[in-house]
Amino acid sequence: MTAHRFSDAECAAVYRAIAERRDMRHFRPDAIDGDTLRRILQAAHQAGSVGLMQPWRFIRITDSQLRHQIHRLVDDERLLTAEALGDRRDEFMRLKVEGILQCGELLVVALANGRERHIFGRRTLPDMDLASAACAIQNLWLAARAEGLGLGWVSLFDPDALARLLAMPDGSRPIAVLCLGHVDAFYPKPMLELENWAIPAPLDAMVFENGWRDDG
Repeated sequence: MTAHRFSDAECAAVYRAIAERRDMRHFRPDAIDGDTLRRILQAAHQAGSVGLMQPWRFIRITDSQLRHQIHRLVDDERLLTAEALGDRRDEFMRLKVEGILQCGELLVVALANGRERHIFGRRTLPDMDLASAACAIQNLWLAARAEGLGLGWVSLFDPDALARLLAMPDGSRPIAVLCLGHVDAFYPKPMLELENWAIPAPLDAMVFENGWRDDG
């Protein structure tokens, strides 16, 4: 056992937050305490980033009209996604895919402009800016769960339309609309599993050794 290991209770808390994290869609409108929100955003900002580029930007949506405009963008894409799903259209339309109008806080996560100046770690893998921002979102998600708050990641939107709506500079790019708020309960399993939309694959199906394993 390494001397740097957390205590058993601390380790259990970390693993519990990971295991009980859920992509939430059902929220109560109660406000989130300012200090709690600050802690959660600070956890996101402490994420690892390639070359220490910190490409994430968080836009807090506090204007009610703007929140409704974002909801309309998401609903437009929801309908287009439904049509693209073909035979699963009606099944998809029955799913609740966001809680934008119900959650206590709405955040937009974006990649900053000027990312091209960051070469370290991106010369052959330019998408590491996106990977770094995803780490920030995961930190935010886990911190929210530890604080007893739900978070839902919404990706159903036209990024160009959302960027225009938020007056974002050229070169920046929105990657997530995050619904954050109080919930009555956390889903016992991922919602899409509960709704029979998909079944999570087991770990063994994802771990290879010394090369790619072709399972046919």
